[in-house]
Amino acid sequence: MKRIYQVLPLCFLLSCATYYQMNLVFNQAFESGDMVAAEKTLEANPKAADSKEKFLYFLNRGTIAAMLNKPEESNIYFEKAFIYGEDYRTNYFNEAGAYVINPTIIEYKGEDHEHLLLLYYKALNYIKLGDRESALVECRRLNNRLLKLNDKYRSDSKYKRDAFIHNLMGLIYDADRDYNNAFIAYRNAYNIYKEDYTRMFGVSPPTQLKKDLLRTAYLMGFQTELTQYEQEFQMRYEPETEEGGDLVFLWNNGLGPVKDEFSINFTVVHGETGMITFVNEERGYNFSFPIEQNDDDEDGADLSDLEFYRVAIPKYNERLPLFNQASLTVNDNSYSLEAAEDINKIAFYSLEQRMGLELSKSLLRLALKKLAEKKLREESEGWGAVLGAVNAYTEKADTRNWQTIPHTIYYTRARLPVGVSTATLNVNSGREISQDHEFTFHTQNGQTIFHSFYSLETIPQGIRSQY
Repeated sequence: MKRIYQVLPLCFLLSCATYYQMNLVFNQAFESGDMVAAEKTLEANPKAADSKEKFLYFLNRGTIAAMLNKPEESNIYFEKAFIYGEDYRTNYFNEAGAYVINPTIIEYKGEDHEHLLLLYYKALNYIKLGDRESALVECRRLNNRLLKLNDKYRSDSKYKRDAFIHNLMGLIYDADRDYNNAFIAYRNAYNIYKEDYTRMFGVSPPTQLKKDLLRTAYLMGFQTELTQYEQEFQMRYEPETEEGGDLVFLWNNGLGPVKDEFSINFTVVHGETGMITFVNEERGYNFSFPIEQNDDDEDGADLSDLEFYRVAIPKYNERLPLFNQASLTVNDNSYSLEAAEDINKIAFYSLEQRMGLELSKSLLRLALKKLAEKKLREESEGWGAVLGAVNAYTEKADTRNWQTIPHTIYYTRARLPVGVSTATLNVNSGREISQDHEFTFHTQNGQTIFHSFYSLETIPQGIRSQY
């Protein structure tokens, strides 16, 4: 307990601002599309590379470099984030402190989808550099990450399989003409879209994925599978006869959600043998903890004068993208871009699935704080009041997350003629707001070109909250 008293006064140095607010200058530069200013903001804070938020620092440096068309530099930072994410060592003193102060004192290790997306960015960077072999290495890393994610959760209600990542691996294998692995990845992606994504996130199997699945089945001579999927999709595969190449166009649309916090009030119910129960009838929450008592205390006496508690819980705020539709036009042929990964919904869903764990951790932290406060009041009323103020001031949720990722990733595959061609991307809001962007591509016969485009625009004040 003395160790706790020595540490707690340091908490007055902690800010009650959210992670987004503490990085407001950087966020404003990024959201306005001023990547040079955003990069300078990060460069001006090199100590962040050794902070508890180093994982996010590396991710942001990698994202900015990628958007400034510096793929080599981008991958240096993404690799640092990857290596850090692979380090499973635990600082047990900080972990214990999280139950005494708040969870922001421990190192941020990242959300499941964040670890997958950094490898998505890395793979695209390597493709841009023309290093397809390294892109395939990232595919293998992605597969290992997916296996770990699947082993991490037993429940089928958890986000533990990523359809888009399997689809991406298929696209890369396909471009390398490894049609067997491409078919397997496409098939895995289709099954996950059908079994998980449609139910969890409202994202159906993209039409382009179905076409790629049919084509790779045909190229591998998998006649049984080709017939099966033609019947299931009600589509018939027709082999491409003209010369040309393919363009895989990825549209990273909008901005992912921002973690915030909200408060829940609980009533304490004192039970026998030192058990206390935190109850919130409005939400149907009920959590019990054993609390150590002195022999001369009555049941629950340690907390008998503290009947109503407030706990801070993380939540997500959605940043609604301005655009929600896009099409790509090449030589009078139009290709609709389809949603392949709704990062916003994955983030919301994942946090909702673990809300019980988040609540139990927060309530245990609060119980320990209040017990320490009660013990100190018995020794000194004045210092007990100080500790109570510290406890109230430091009660906050962990609001850290990767805030420069897209809201939703869309894609399509377009046919390009051999030589120089122009493609026009039209993005629109469905409400009279539209933009056109032109791109020039040099294509060889049989070549697959990858290109990614970012739309950072959001609806002003267009925020939806989780709770």
